Amino acid sequence: MGPGPSMVAPSVLQALGKPVLGHLDPEFVKMMEELKTMLRLVFQTNNEMTFPVSGTGSAGMEFCFVNLVEPGDEVVIGVNGVFGTRMVDVAERCGAVVTRVDAEWGRIVEPQQIADALKKVAKPKVVAVVHAETSTGALTPVEEISKLARDAGALFLLDAVTSLGGCPVRTDDWNVDAIYSGTQKCLSCPPGLSPVSLSPRALETAARRKKKVQSWYLDVNLLASYWGQDRVYHHTAPISMNYGLHEALRLALEEGLAARFERHRLMHERLKNGLATLGLSIVSQAGHQLWQLNAVGVPAGADEAALRRRLLQEYSIEVGAGLGPLKGKITRIGLMGETAREENVDRVLSALGAALR
Repeated sequence: MGPGPSMVAPSVLQALGKPVLGHLDPEFVKMMEELKTMLRLVFQTNNEMTFPVSGTGSAGMEFCFVNLVEPGDEVVIGVNGVFGTRMVDVAERCGAVVTRVDAEWGRIVEPQQIADALKKVAKPKVVAVVHAETSTGALTPVEEISKLARDAGALFLLDAVTSLGGCPVRTDDWNVDAIYSGTQKCLSCPPGLSPVSLSPRALETAARRKKKVQSWYLDVNLLASYWGQDRVYHHTAPISMNYGLHEALRLALEEGLAARFERHRLMHERLKNGLATLGLSIVSQAGHQLWQLNAVGVPAGADEAALRRRLLQEYSIEVGAGLGPLKGKITRIGLMGETAREENVDRVLSALGAALR
């Protein structure tokens, strides 16, 4: 019940054990098309270039930046936790001139902050924010930020690693140009793939670069030939991981996105109400608290590391530590995908009460 990986459904584990096919086998190629179709539904997009990158969510982050950013490009990045900070690092490694827009950890990046930053940037190429900041439990609304990016002539890039499959992610409605996620959060598949989607604008940007993409492995111009109709060999895809993602997406769509989102919301509320009876609360910004990842304040004088250790050793419950300025001040309780069940919420509340006593 930490910040990921989440629990995995038995049928997904079973899918991982199926016989391995070749990465250009007709049956696997058929599955690739089904994966693309299901991912479009989950991302709520019609983007043709929607597929799983062979790598974890951080590979998806790097995929988006290396394809869209060239040396000297101006990039505006919202930073309100670990993963906004990582975006800055990745963009700078691409040679970008980065303008950071910092918010206090646990709070959202406000649209006005982005608007103010854009006034100081001559020609922004990309505006990037983290939708669901896993390190703090804050969910930043992005519609207005997306409009600001488009009005400024920039591409809009969104980190949806923890949001995809657990709360609404409307890629097309929000005019998101580049988006990436991970399999191990609300999709409840083991880590190893990063679902991504690029808009036609983003694809055109990648195709018209002055220099080649600095990463051969993550170059969308090459990957498009493998995941498109040509089926040109690029790399040996992780076959078994794709089996697992296929089953995880099937389960998500069978449940229905609206029902799945509501389940995550209800489990968040159940946890929040239970925490209140223990004298505990979620410390991320009110009105913007992430259902899937709950930043629970640790009582003054309590040893946060000892609390987590006791939950793991005595109750077999894994939760996450606070990071950065929140280290030692919060415990992060994940309610993602298969983990977001009443029995798990009640179990962790009971264990927390006993451990604190």
